[in-house]
Amino acid sequence: MEITPDHLVLVQWGFLHLNATIAYTWALMILLVLGAWLGTRHIRQDQPGGRWQNVLEAIVLTVRGQIREISGQENGSECVPFIGTLFLFIAVSNTLEVVPGWHPPTGSLSTTAALAICVAVSVPIFGIRSSGLKGYLHHYLTPNILMAPFHLLSEFTRTVALAARLFGNIMSGSLLVGLLLSITPFFVPVTMQVLGLLIGLIQAYIFSILAMVYIAAAFRRQPGQAAEQKPEGGPAHG
Repeated sequence: MEITPDHLVLVQWGFLHLNATIAYTWALMILLVLGAWLGTRHIRQDQPGGRWQNVLEAIVLTVRGQIREISGQENGSECVPFIGTLFLFIAVSNTLEVVPGWHPPTGSLSTTAALAICVAVSVPIFGIRSSGLKGYLHHYLTPNILMAPFHLLSEFTRTVALAARLFGNIMSGSLLVGLLLSITPFFVPVTMQVLGLLIGLIQAYIFSILAMVYIAAAFRRQPGQAAEQKPEGGPAHG
């Protein structure tokens, strides 16, 4: 039994090899692009949207609502493409596990690490766009410059945690279903597979929410923000 799709080599040319992680990642990206094109190719403002367009609009509105709720900003549209893509990639990858022969790329540590690195890179990008370079870097010097290494270590460890959490949940779920298929009757593995799909969707949601929490924290990094805020209802000074 292959624990991760990295171990399943599909094609090999000498020292070069194409494993299931790379192949199914590209297949998933093509599927998502094709689905987006099919759902939006007939968009008209004067006509009602089709079924796939309505599904995509519902996903976009849901993601936008979650972003506004977490970030506290009225307009969270700038994060919708990134967070929405993360969610759809992970959710569709995990859902397609019901297809015979499909190996979810999220069951590979290299894929989950790449997704976590994307989140780690996006945080300073959104933070600098929101509050400027000085405002974003001021966070690392709060309350003093000695805290900078600890802030950097915190960002590194949360990136590792993002990758390990997603990889561990998806890999363990696939492994458990595979073991049950070999030692138990038919109905138990089917039940566990349905549970695995539910867990996969939950993991996609959790990963996307955590990414948005980190980005929202970067939005709020402004120099002197805490010092400039005054408590409401305090005594007046003459």
